Amino acid sequence: MSSTIVHLVADSTCDLAAAEVADHGLTVVPLKVIIGEEAYADGIEIDSATLYSRMRSSPVVPRTSQPTPAEFEAVFSRLGADGAPIVCTTISAEMSGTHGSAVQARAALPDLDIRVIDTRTVGPGHLQVVEALFAARDAGATPAELEGVAAAVRSTQRLLATVPSLEYLRRGGRIGGARALLGSVLNIKPVLEVRDGTVELLDRVRTFPRAIERILEELAEAVAGWNGRAAVMVTHADEQAAAADVVRRASAIAGVTPRLIDLGPVIGCHAGPGAIALAFHRPL
Repeated sequence: MSSTIVHLVADSTCDLAAAEVADHGLTVVPLKVIIGEEAYADGIEIDSATLYSRMRSSPVVPRTSQPTPAEFEAVFSRLGADGAPIVCTTISAEMSGTHGSAVQARAALPDLDIRVIDTRTVGPGHLQVVEALFAARDAGATPAELEGVAAAVRSTQRLLATVPSLEYLRRGGRIGGARALLGSVLNIKPVLEVRDGTVELLDRVRTFPRAIERILEELAEAVAGWNGRAAVMVTHADEQAAAADVVRRASAIAGVTPRLIDLGPVIGCHAGPGAIALAFHRPL
């Protein structure tokens, strides 16, 4: 890794594996997963496999909690002690108060150069922004240029997903109750999209395989307008075999093998076991 020109910070909804966090010099501020009376730091005290196992076997519905402004302030103070600027990315402000906590921390440290970017997305969408920032930072980009890179990714990015049930999203307040009801009628499967920072219902289809096909159709339509290329990432919540098939099919569409990642515990709480998502944007 090259020497750090700009400190990069992200909340844990970027779902970057711990080994890669260290490799890229990223500092992660974890959200929390709450199960009953116990709170666990996302990706540190609980991992995806443990969460999904507990969700499948226990009637207790896990909840999530955002980092406090003080937690962000401690990270910003430590990193900023060397005088280098800081760029921090967060989950969409429409989904969580995490962005607000980071903004409050920035306001408490007026002598530091801190840029807080609302990615307007989550999970693989957030990670695509972070990975674009890694490349730009290592090429010597300034903080302002990094903000421009994040904006460029967001300008064409889409995040599509399907879940076996909308019940977890409904319980977490991430989608309207009426839509959850519609999603359960006749076992219809939802095709969801993160649109302008919120989870919206794009379509309803009869089966899970058809929901996957519908997502891939959206990818193919986008790629057709991008000279046959796209940056693509696939994520799953304890659905490895189906996700591997999506990677294979998306590769044929986009001309590049998508990266496959696990959907992290915080987002998994709301999506539930079995979810699959596809994030893509026009190559920079």
